[in-house]
Amino acid sequence: MMGVNVTTQPSFSAAKPKMLFEGYYAGEYDVTPDGQRFVMSKPSEKELAATQINVVLNWFEDLKRRVGSGGK
Repeated sequence: MMGVNVTTQPSFSAAKPKMLFEGYYAGEYDVTPDGQRFVMSKPSEKELAATQINVVLNWFEDLKRRVGSGGK
């Protein structure tokens, strides 16, 4: 997670980004109302160690076969 100081007056200016912390976290996060903390989830070791990926080819054709035409 990176942070950067920004000013908007008299014109927009952004300072050099700084590293806040490192680690693998889920993509969604929130900031506490006081702006002092982040709330985010971190995947478990088991989730990070996934060793299988399922790839479905022609999934739309398979869906049509399973559901039918629907226009009857």
